[in-house]
Amino acid sequence: MNEESFLKSVANHVMEVIHDDGLHRHIRLREPGTMHMHFDLITWPGYLCYTGDMGTYVFSRLHDMLEFFRTDREYAKRGGYQLAINLSYWSEKLQSVDGNRRNGSAMEFDEDAFREYIKECRLEWIREAYHEATLNKEQRRELWEAVEDEVLRPLDEDCREAAELAVRDFSWRPTFSHQSQTWHFQDVWEHNFDKYTHHFTWCCYALAWGIQTYDDHKAAQPVEETEKQS
Repeated sequence: MNEESFLKSVANHVMEVIHDDGLHRHIRLREPGTMHMHFDLITWPGYLCYTGDMGTYVFSRLHDMLEFFRTDREYAKRGGYQLAINLSYWSEKLQSVDGNRRNGSAMEFDEDAFREYIKECRLEWIREAYHEATLNKEQRRELWEAVEDEVLRPLDEDCREAAELAVRDFSWRPTFSHQSQTWHFQDVWEHNFDKYTHHFTWCCYALAWGIQTYDDHKAAQPVEETEKQS
C-alpha cells in the first residue's frame, strides 16, 4: 500500500458532511451509489474514530484530533508527497482497534522479513562452515536443506506460532560425524518481525486525505457560513 494506490482507490469518492458542530463532526467519504471502500470520520472532544470497510480505529491525543493529524503536512510536501502519514506515531495514539474473528490489530507478522532473516543466518552458517572447514560439501548441503524443510517450509501456514515453534525446535548436527557442534538459532525473536497491516495503512492514508478534503471544503465556504458553524 502506497500513496499512489490509495489515491486511485478513492478517485471517485465525494465527501458528505453529516454533522459539523465544533469538535463534534461526522464526515463520510465514499463513491456515490456504493459503500465500497467507504469510510466515516467521527470526532468528539479528545477523540477521533475512523470506521469503514478497512475496520474501526479510535485515536486520542489532542482536544481536537483533526489538529493532531494535520501536523506532518508540510514535512510531507517537502518530500514530494501529497499525503502525510506517520504510522509509528499515530499507532501509539490508538485507544481501540476493531476486533473480529481474526482479532483486530494495527500490526501483523511480517513473514517476508522473517524469511529473509532466517536465510541470512543460514548463509552465514554455510560460509563459516566452509571457511573454518567444520563441514564438508555434503554436510553443508544437508544443513541448508534442514533449514529449508524444518524452518522455512512451515511458514506456508503464514503463522507466527508456526515460525516460533520451528525456530525453537531447530537443532542440527551432521550424521555419521564426530563433529560436536550443534547448529541452532539464537536470539531470533530479539529482532522485530512485525509490520503495519494493509488495513491500518489504508486507514492512515484515508485519515490524511479525508481531513485534507474536509479542510479544503471549509476553506472554500463563504466567510459568513463558516462563522455561523464556528
